[in-house]
Amino acid sequence: MAESKNILEIRDLHKEFYIKGQQFKVLSGVNLEVKRGEMLAIVGASGCGKSTMLKLITTLEPISSGEILLDGEPVNGPSPKCSMIFQEARLFPWLTVRQNIEFVIPDTVSKEKKAEMVDYYTKLVGLSDFINAVPNQLSGGMQQRVSIARALATRPELLLLDEPFGALDAFTRMTMQQEVLRIWEQDKTTMIIVTHDIDEAIYLSNRVVIMGKNPGVVKKIVPVDLPFPRDRTDSEFLKIRGEIMKEFLGT
Repeated sequence: MAESKNILEIRDLHKEFYIKGQQFKVLSGVNLEVKRGEMLAIVGASGCGKSTMLKLITTLEPISSGEILLDGEPVNGPSPKCSMIFQEARLFPWLTVRQNIEFVIPDTVSKEKKAEMVDYYTKLVGLSDFINAVPNQLSGGMQQRVSIARALATRPELLLLDEPFGALDAFTRMTMQQEVLRIWEQDKTTMIIVTHDIDEAIYLSNRVVIMGKNPGVVKKIVPVDLPFPRDRTDSEFLKIRGEIMKEFLGT
């Protein structure tokens, strides 16, 4: 059987929450296909269901109706094929960088192989010199690098990033964007990044999904056919930015 070009398929996805008996529709009839090996960005105003969609993919939240297929199989529970990185690093503060990454590697893996994997992923995110540090000895950007290394150490086919740089200063944020691009190009892991930053979405992704809200729907998908590395001041970059802004402003 040939491997599907799509790693993820979302079909007629609906999500409702109930607060004090009142129904709130978060997502309504979302359809989306994610190609194997691509970097997809999802943008939209607060409350459009971007983060909720990632939680449905990872089964942190239950689906109201519809279907999510991961690697051709319905998503009915947590899958080792999918990992998620949040805005906060969420590291164990009492464990070193090495121990935080080792924690997610199955016990069936030998001690020698675990050490090899930890060395590989800490090198991949540029933290080999800090492998024995604990989180409070690291900057915010470095902590997020550990989160990325830990997520990749599970060897997922799909990596979800929910506003991963939102808490970082502008300079660190741009550095981390470059790091994620480098890791994506080197490790070939399919990535979906949720962001409020339109420039970030264009800078990183192959396609930008624009969400509308009340309830959340896919308004438009904009391809980003620009070579890497990208120049944020380039006319084609700005043209795509203008196209996305028009959707936000409703013009």
